[in-house]
Amino acid sequence: MKSVYTLPPEKKTLLICRHAKSSWEEGVLRDVDRPLNKRGQRDAPEMGKRLKKRGILPDLIMTSAAVRAKTTAEIIADRLGYPLAELQINPNQYAATVPSLLTLLQEIEPQFDTVMIVGHNPEFTDLVNLLGGIHMENLPTCGIVALEFPVVSWSELAAGSGTLVFFDFPKK
Repeated sequence: MKSVYTLPPEKKTLLICRHAKSSWEEGVLRDVDRPLNKRGQRDAPEMGKRLKKRGILPDLIMTSAAVRAKTTAEIIADRLGYPLAELQINPNQYAATVPSLLTLLQEIEPQFDTVMIVGHNPEFTDLVNLLGGIHMENLPTCGIVALEFPVVSWSELAAGSGTLVFFDFPKK
């Protein structure tokens, strides 16, 4: 007898988050050391709250080592109940190219189904456009794009293979 039960299709979900608004007040700081400003400190918890309301809990959160990205990732992770000790800080995400970001994503272990990356523009806007096959002018600060991929392994990610699940940002 043939089974009528079929397994759900395999999929991976990628959340691409640009860091929250950063401060330019301290001109003596290196770019990588710039902290969040007051708006960024307000927006990051709000976006974490919105993700939690959607029922999203990433299996893995990867962030640039830049202070503004790392702080954004920590705040969102805290709101989601994601263990801060498990944040993956990747120095290569700072000033990364789109091809290097794609390689980084393709190297993610397949047991992680929902992954969030936190980093910088213009590369993140370009990454959204490449993977989602869409045209976004600009991923705003603390904006989050969720893309879904019909793949079993992250190594299968390719240009245009993602489907837009949602796009949210603080001023929305």
